[in-house]
Amino acid sequence: MNNTLILLLKFVSTVIAFAIALDLFFDAAFADIVSFSLLVTIMSYMIGDRIILPRLGNRNALIADFFLVYAVVWVFGSVLLNSYLQIAWGSVIAAAIITLSEVFIHRYLLNRMEVSQEEKRSESAMNPRLAYGMEAGEEKDPLKE
Repeated sequence: MNNTLILLLKFVSTVIAFAIALDLFFDAAFADIVSFSLLVTIMSYMIGDRIILPRLGNRNALIADFFLVYAVVWVFGSVLLNSYLQIAWGSVIAAAIITLSEVFIHRYLLNRMEVSQEEKRSESAMNPRLAYGMEAGEEKDPLKE
């Protein structure tokens, strides 16, 4: 349920961002806006939220999301919308709006990750602070025997 909620929030925020950014500079069709939103939502969730956010942190995930959205809109927008210079401004505006919404989504994800990690810690039977691995033994000296 939580992944569905996150994907839905991301999709709604990207639809709003692309409606503002692409409709401001172009007469983009609703199908173009929805297809861009679907592509960016899936790529951002898989790359930004599942790979980069847990490993590298919030700031790096936001930077990666910004450049991912910028690159996707620039490449596919220049092909579909046939205006190279205007798509640059549309992609910057869309990337900025989506990155702003990602701040709140990442905050929610990080809080959820901390809760799940605390639950895993409380489920373990042994206290990790007291789990020392030590091996004691005597070596035999072959010359003394």
